[in-house]
Amino acid sequence: MDLKTALSILSKSSPYAVSTERESDGKLTSYKNHIYIETDIEADFKRELISAQSHEIVFLCGSSGDGKSEILTRYSQKHKATHDFHLDATHSFNPSQTAIQALDDRFSEFKASNKPLIVGINIGMLGNYAVEGADIHNEIKSSILAFLENRLTGIAPNHTFLDFEKYPKFTLSSEECTSDFAAKFLAKLTEPTLDNPFYALYDSEIQKFGHSKLTANYALLGLESVQTNIISLLLKARLIKDQFLTARALLDFVYQILAGDDYLFDNLFSGSDNELLEHIQSFDPSNIHTRKVDEFVLQFGLGIEDEGFTQLKDQVKALGVFDVLTAASYLRMVYLLKDEEQFANGYINELKADFDNSLVDQYANIWLLHREFDGSGKQKKELNKFYKDTLISAVHRYCNRNSPSLDKDQFFVSEYNGFKTATELEVKPDFSSIKTQAVSKIGSFNAHIRVDDHSLLPMPISINLLELLEKINQGYRPNKHDKNAVLLLDEVIEQIITVANEKNTLFILKNDKRYKIVNEDDEYFEVSGI
Repeated sequence: MDLKTALSILSKSSPYAVSTERESDGKLTSYKNHIYIETDIEADFKRELISAQSHEIVFLCGSSGDGKSEILTRYSQKHKATHDFHLDATHSFNPSQTAIQALDDRFSEFKASNKPLIVGINIGMLGNYAVEGADIHNEIKSSILAFLENRLTGIAPNHTFLDFEKYPKFTLSSEECTSDFAAKFLAKLTEPTLDNPFYALYDSEIQKFGHSKLTANYALLGLESVQTNIISLLLKARLIKDQFLTARALLDFVYQILAGDDYLFDNLFSGSDNELLEHIQSFDPSNIHTRKVDEFVLQFGLGIEDEGFTQLKDQVKALGVFDVLTAASYLRMVYLLKDEEQFANGYINELKADFDNSLVDQYANIWLLHREFDGSGKQKKELNKFYKDTLISAVHRYCNRNSPSLDKDQFFVSEYNGFKTATELEVKPDFSSIKTQAVSKIGSFNAHIRVDDHSLLPMPISINLLELLEKINQGYRPNKHDKNAVLLLDEVIEQIITVANEKNTLFILKNDKRYKIVNEDDEYFEVSGI
């Protein structure tokens, strides 16, 4: 057994990628068992399984690759005498039967049985069954429909739904933004003890043959700071690219960066055949252009080395990193090792400053402020800064993009024959709505705005929209590539114009002339030059 063979169980092409009720087949099974992580959803599933009564159904649902089969196979053998299991509700039992018909039969058997039923099922199949399932199972279909529509009161008491989506892989907090699942897995895979069978193979190969690229990659991944930076990249892929993290995708991702042809820092940005790597490729630090980064690339090409860079090159040899050939590879290496104290020096710290991405931290901070808002003065002050300086400022600039000379409280309404109309509005955060909202999913939060005395509809803010708002405030004009964000901005402007049309005061502008028209109690109009 060598390290690469042992690590191959992580690959999506491995027979171990999807668990089945096969017999244990020796050593590779023990490697898989070592890296197994019990998640919160598994703990809840175990509790529901043990307490389930004869007339109850427990649905374990989610998307492909999130770990349903792994959990179900762990418990089906142990509890098959007391529970019935339907492990894969996307398949049927014979070629002439559809998956829907297989579920119909399973539910009929359940009703005639004295055992609880445990069903592993994809969300898509749940939706299909709610529509196409047999009428004799209407009470089950009704529960499924209520679950899908988030109507908890419509779910029958004897039906339990455990949904992977309700157990997010990432958490945002004031201390750190991380993935508990990914952090535990990486730590377990690389734990530097001979009780860890992967580390034992790594240590054996080092002793016998010295370092290879594979052992160097394993050594790099064993650094806690590297694990943290990799999880940060995965979080960026989740927030910016809307790429969900499944257990299967994560394991294959780790296999690709360890067992790829190059060093880990190059494999990480290679865009290999893995959905996570494909998205992370766009965060390649070698594509950053700052004065310091460009200076490094130029000096590398000329064979000029700073003392701090030479020091780093010598230090990483202990990890097995020797033949790095390009400036891009070194930039990726510095990016990955930028928070590792043993490699810190002034030169590395200067490069590191150009790699820090404050957008994720900024988004996480605003997301947390919305989730934890309790109406206190300090929180109001911090939230008000985001609303005033970022959101409302960008909405104002976008609304007045064809009339930039308007004052900060004035909003463009329309234009007729070269005459522009505008009105004065008070736009501010709607703190009462913010306080009552629930924020759970990390992909976005709802911003709440009041215009005069009118509350606008909630505006979903993603990290991409936040970035666009920042760019608008710096003078950027959205274009066709910002289509989705522009639709959201247009919806907000439309609501603002609706409020503006109720105002009694209107400003009319042409060239350098300004007029103010006031509707005095619907009796007469007062016109004055400004």
